[in-house]
Amino acid sequence: MDVAGLLESASLLVPEDTATENDLTVLDIWDYLAHDEWEIALGLLEELGDARSLPLTFWEQLAEAAEQLRFERSAAWCHWRCSEIRNGVIRADLTLRPAVEARRTTPISGAGVLRPMWDIGHLSPTGDRAVSIAALWVEGTPTLQPGGQATVRLVPLTPSHWTHVRPGRRITMHEDRTAAGTAVVLEVHGPAAPARHGRPPSRGSHQEHPSQQDRASGR
Repeated sequence: MDVAGLLESASLLVPEDTATENDLTVLDIWDYLAHDEWEIALGLLEELGDARSLPLTFWEQLAEAAEQLRFERSAAWCHWRCSEIRNGVIRADLTLRPAVEARRTTPISGAGVLRPMWDIGHLSPTGDRAVSIAALWVEGTPTLQPGGQATVRLVPLTPSHWTHVRPGRRITMHEDRTAAGTAVVLEVHGPAAPARHGRPPSRGSHQEHPSQQDRASGR
């Protein structure tokens, strides 16, 4: 599917009453699409997607459109939102340790490429600390300097490890055995419930239905 088709298809998944901060709706996006203003339409669709929960297909189509347009940052964000829907997301205020106190002396990437370890309170069978991995996206800035503070989004590699985490909990980031930073959890959203297609499950089968993730902001 070409860019226009992908953006049009994605726009059909947005309720007409959804609006951006500037009160633009999907009706405005259709007008931009009619005039081949694809970059503007893509950006507005991302804003509408940040305003409310939309299905995985919406973000997959935006990601493909962004890739065809070679908008790397937008493509990375849309793929990230797909990961949030599949695995859930934890928003937290992160403070990195200063360079003089930690091994890292360079900024961390804010675009979801870093997968640090997190001490979220688990212990190994021997009683030692057990860490869990979660990818990291920094809101509002492409990088975060040592000693810096920012709101971050975490996508767990294994969502079941994080079910006990609640807002207000303090967790510790590690890139090696030493602490790289600390974060205070703000929001926790589980994986979205899978869409149901085709025949219903047979009697006696078991399906999990985690809560629907909602809200997103800040790239």
